[in-house]
Amino acid sequence: MADATLEALAADPEIDVVYVGTPHPFHKENSLLCLEAGKAVLCEKPFTLNAAEAETVIELARSKRLFLMEAMWTRFIPLVVKLRAMLAAGVIGELQMLTADLGFRAEYDPQHRLFNPELGGGALLDIGVYPISFASMLLGPPARIVGLAHMGQTGVDEQMSVVLGYEGGQLATCYATFRADPPTEVILMGSKGRIRVHGPIYRPTTMTLSLDGQADELIALPLDGNGYNYQASEVMNCLWAGKLESEIMPLDETQQIMRTMDEIRKGWGLKYPAE
Repeated sequence: MADATLEALAADPEIDVVYVGTPHPFHKENSLLCLEAGKAVLCEKPFTLNAAEAETVIELARSKRLFLMEAMWTRFIPLVVKLRAMLAAGVIGELQMLTADLGFRAEYDPQHRLFNPELGGGALLDIGVYPISFASMLLGPPARIVGLAHMGQTGVDEQMSVVLGYEGGQLATCYATFRADPPTEVILMGSKGRIRVHGPIYRPTTMTLSLDGQADELIALPLDGNGYNYQASEVMNCLWAGKLESEIMPLDETQQIMRTMDEIRKGWGLKYPAE
């Protein structure tokens, strides 16, 4: 492409779908640009900076009848597909509790996007979205939210923890950190047993099934490729089928996840300059 600009990308007649992978505060404007140009959009997580921005992007896609999806690639990883099938079949009975975490030790740099509020910094939006989306995928929208965070020098959350409560009494504990190396795993506790999804949770390949009175079973499903190919296939399959959104990562759920993260941030008093 001779003119290497976002506008030229959106206007290119040879392009059907655009992947938006810019920093969080630019997701809205970049997605709107592509949608206005008639392109389908796959937008990186977190979908936008907040729920209001997500609503604007979703409304435009729906009004123009264009495909739009949040790039939560974890949902399309083979092991996660199998996990959902196992839970639907009641392998561990009724899911009662979930713990999920993600994190790493990041060298402090106030200008880096992880710490810079101008770039939507903070653990919640950058990596906390993974465990929160995992909980949403399996338990739906929470009825109650209780969260805590350590706010760093730049005013964003360097580590956070939240408990999500659900109408059926289920609980999900999710945490994320830039200050430590947690196991980055998911543990699902049901009425008949549990499943430990071994890390990293964004692209897991193994999990251990533990049922009452039985020996543990290790289940492994290796990746074909780097893992991004599965969500790319979902996008293309949806486009070929004429679908405007994915049934696996639906837009209404993306909107709800943004509302959940808005509510979590509200409890901390964290508001970004772009809001």
